[in-house]
Amino acid sequence: MKQLFKELILDFQQSVINTGVTRLIEITPVHKKATVCMGVRRSGKSTLMFQLIEKLINKGVQKNDIVYLNFFDERLHTLKLNGLNDIVEAYYTLYPEKKSTATVYYFFDEIQMIEGWEAFTERLLRTEKCEIYITGSSARMLSREVATQMRGRAISWEIFPFSFREYLSFKGINAPDNLSAKSRMLIEKTFEEYQETGGFPETAGFDKALRIKIHQEYFGAMLFRDLIERYDISHPKAVSDLAHWLSDNTASLYSVNNLTSYLKSLGHKVSKSSVSDYMQWFEDAYIFFTVRIFDASLARSNTNPKKIYCIDHSLVKSVSSGILVNSGHLLENLVYITLRRCTQNVYYYKCGSGKEVDFIVMNQSSKKMLVQVCESLADPKTKKREISALTEAMKELKLNTGIIVTLNKEEVIHTETGEINIIHTWRFVYNIQDWV
Repeated sequence: MKQLFKELILDFQQSVINTGVTRLIEITPVHKKATVCMGVRRSGKSTLMFQLIEKLINKGVQKNDIVYLNFFDERLHTLKLNGLNDIVEAYYTLYPEKKSTATVYYFFDEIQMIEGWEAFTERLLRTEKCEIYITGSSARMLSREVATQMRGRAISWEIFPFSFREYLSFKGINAPDNLSAKSRMLIEKTFEEYQETGGFPETAGFDKALRIKIHQEYFGAMLFRDLIERYDISHPKAVSDLAHWLSDNTASLYSVNNLTSYLKSLGHKVSKSSVSDYMQWFEDAYIFFTVRIFDASLARSNTNPKKIYCIDHSLVKSVSSGILVNSGHLLENLVYITLRRCTQNVYYYKCGSGKEVDFIVMNQSSKKMLVQVCESLADPKTKKREISALTEAMKELKLNTGIIVTLNKEEVIHTETGEINIIHTWRFVYNIQDWV
């Protein structure tokens, strides 16, 4: 195995790196901690690794100071934990002069394939002069498990499919902060494409039929490999039926009781606790996300109905039946994922009168932002309803601003409570850092 590692190390060091579309995520390595990149399948984690490698090289790091290994390589399928140390021995056999003198940069892709990998990387960080970067399937590499196994020697970063700005880069479109009329029209047109194609890097340039086929293959792999296979689920059809129900009901409320009753109506003998586990595993795998009601009481937050969103709005279109999902739900899903990229603190808000606001978001400084999503405000009754809910929430939370994200209107409305900004969706997702 040591000879194979030598060959793999040299093969990479002599290769040309394909860095793809630059991702707009700032990953900051921390001394003596492994940098762990997690996210849904096919979100571009491996390509991000190559971008990190390119940054190191641009800073003056020699390529022979870098070790890149993809553990999904079929030649490594027989590798066990006790064989991982052969990586270090193989490298220092090639470069003995670097032992204890040069920093070695280890990039381990899909390392979750090796049972017990955490102990190896934790020891490497303690005993060698190195930096370690790791990617892997999120469901097999949970941040809470990594933190426990590596005794605090890891910091995790989330990788999502393309944001709108990243999609613009994929299309070769410059995204300036100050837009000319021509730039604005081009970006608006490209946003319509982004609404259709979603953010998965591989499918961004494909036609509809091929994109749907690939999305469905993604979805099947997520369900089988990240849930059914990992957790040895005894009712795989129940998981599949539940996943499709969640797709059909994207941006809608659910409760574990309702989900359990639905599965039982299909003939599945599953308990509430099993369904609760399935929902947690969906989130661990970055397939679906649960949004709780905003409430100071964790007990009330957990017992109230929750809302469900998917990792990608276009994936929803590809795997759902299309009966219940409408364009308004898909727009709300797109806005949710845009917010979720920025923070995990995304909730929905229910006013004292029962009116609801789609999202209340808290940033790192605990500043609150209310966001309502409505596809069209052309109907005066719809506009009045959305403004009324937002105004009431602003008053209850003592906030003087609120946002309505829509597809057909932009204006500022002044109320006795404060200012409501009605913003086109493309502008909101384009300038998301200005809002969150």
